[in-house]
Amino acid sequence: MNVAFIGLGNMGHPMAHNLLKAGHQLTVWNRTPEKAKNLESAGAKVSNTAAEAARNVDVVFTMLSDDAAVESAVFGKRGVLEALPKGAIHVSSSTISVALSQRLQQEHSEHRQKYVAAPVFGRPEAAQAAKLFVVAAGIPDAVERCQPLFAAIGQQTFVMGTEPAMANVVKLSGNFLIASVIECVGEALALVRKHGVDPKQYVDMLTSTLFVAPVYKTYGNLIVDQKFEPAGFKLRLGLKDVRLALAAGEMVDAPLPVASLIRDHALSAIANGAGDMDWSSLALVAAKNAGLK
Repeated sequence: MNVAFIGLGNMGHPMAHNLLKAGHQLTVWNRTPEKAKNLESAGAKVSNTAAEAARNVDVVFTMLSDDAAVESAVFGKRGVLEALPKGAIHVSSSTISVALSQRLQQEHSEHRQKYVAAPVFGRPEAAQAAKLFVVAAGIPDAVERCQPLFAAIGQQTFVMGTEPAMANVVKLSGNFLIASVIECVGEALALVRKHGVDPKQYVDMLTSTLFVAPVYKTYGNLIVDQKFEPAGFKLRLGLKDVRLALAAGEMVDAPLPVASLIRDHALSAIANGAGDMDWSSLALVAAKNAGLK
């Protein structure tokens, strides 16, 4: 399949590489061209603009940091919308707002293009290993056409509905749950540390008994080891996702009081210099509040 990939960050770069490894023709574009060099040497074509990348392709992926970046790449001058062929598919794997996903659906429909929301769960190491979990939603025939591409980047695809924004709601709710785990593990660790319990032993016990889920293993160990750099996912991006979850809740009158707490704690951590650290550094707030380092 002829595929374009826009956005070559910590997640996008390995996803694009896996599409290339799977035998698809690949064109890439990134605001920082240097990130495309090794993909070019592996056989990808590098474009000068998002529009150039999207021209004459079957599918274009976007994997960008936030709503503003997606809006610029899609709706901006020399963007995807003006160049994507009729009948071609835009797959948005970015974690974006429900409102923007709805706008993307409408704009692509008006241009006789197709739109599938397909955000992913997994950290950069999962992206490198093609072990992401893909959450997709959109018109069934468009989702079906994308299945070989999803298989190249992930270990399993979950189709959540025919309205693309459904996938974005699922992604935002999932990231809210991950942030909640980080917050709660951070608080629990502060508690046991204050009582003299060895934190490493504590996390080992938890994650080999009742809390064997990968999210507890991954973030529990990151917090204990204080391995906040380099960031797999920056705290400031985590704050963005919590805010998007809160906005999604407001759209349907669904309060998220825990998300409000996490937003405030994330702001506190960012104010104290943790913005570019991994979002597991959210746990520093609970430690600081308990008088710990």
